[in-house]
Amino acid sequence: MPAEQPTILATSGGFRAGRRTSLEFGDLVRFAVELSGATGRPRLLHVGTANGDQRFFNAHLSEAGQLAGWDVAHLNLFTMPPVDDVASFVLEHDVVWVGGGSVANLLAVWRVHGLGPVFRRAWEAGVVLGGVSAGAICWYEGGVTDSFGPELRVVRDGLGFLPYGSGVHLDSEPARRPAVRAAVGGGELPVTHCTDDGAGLLYRGVELVEAVAERDGAGACVVWPDGSGGVVEEALDVRRL
Repeated sequence: MPAEQPTILATSGGFRAGRRTSLEFGDLVRFAVELSGATGRPRLLHVGTANGDQRFFNAHLSEAGQLAGWDVAHLNLFTMPPVDDVASFVLEHDVVWVGGGSVANLLAVWRVHGLGPVFRRAWEAGVVLGGVSAGAICWYEGGVTDSFGPELRVVRDGLGFLPYGSGVHLDSEPARRPAVRAAVGGGELPVTHCTDDGAGLLYRGVELVEAVAERDGAGACVVWPDGSGGVVEEALDVRRL
């Protein structure tokens, strides 16, 4: 059962350490499944391009899926896609969850395989799109990233489903907030939506509906240009899942 409207959940979280497994799905991923309206066994498609499709991590997520009672599949692009018809494969799922890593490399590989139009078709069909870190930034116009080295830079070739910039890990990496503020104030990024670790932003279509969190104290904010080279930062109300 597809989501009622095109839905994206962009986050700085989603997984947690397991008690009997390496990983479990946290409240943010569970919220994405809830948003999909899935009945029976939810079907989640994990996309690990940003970390090079690491098979050991895929195995951890498959094990987490068994624990949750979900069907978890993986869209590996290294060394080749798992099916001939990638669009149909994506559309078979309730949720697409994109993992973290290098957003610059992710976007380059996705372009080679024509995945932008595939994910747009899925989004418009009611498949919930979500992800963490690079898996959040990809849905926006761009964002601040360490894809190119330790010094943060701006990536501006995101898929652009959401007409904003993205800032992730705002509370856990001290360089993130000043980099976002500089990029917005200098015109490198448009109005930018940001999350602390453990927080996520829910969009219906391109409208920001609410900020949510899977841990206490996780915040979210919007950074606006003030028209004179500076910025205004507005904290969002965050609902604890």
